[in-house]
Amino acid sequence: MTRSRWASLAMIPLLAMGQASPAEPSGARQLELRHLLIQDCGSCHGMTLKGGLGPALRPADLEGKPDELLINTILLGRPGTAMPPWQPLLTHEEVVWLVEQLREGVQHD
Repeated sequence: MTRSRWASLAMIPLLAMGQASPAEPSGARQLELRHLLIQDCGSCHGMTLKGGLGPALRPADLEGKPDELLINTILLGRPGTAMPPWQPLLTHEEVVWLVEQLREGVQHD
């Protein structure tokens, strides 16, 4: 077996581990994402996320909405509305982290 074939086989467990749980953004990136959530999302959803041009994004307002719906809405936007697609700027893992933050409730400093 060639060296590159062995290297490929050695990567299989690492790839499987990566698929089991998506990587959480680094601490520095989390700070950037939190800023984006409060400032950029807040510019349409209200600075306290109680609603504005866009709907409220507080935990109670998100109850019953599946994570995948929220993730897809953030990544792909909502055609015909002011909600833009964030996929060019955010990874799937970052959006999963943002949805978790929204479900926990965003604390403003």
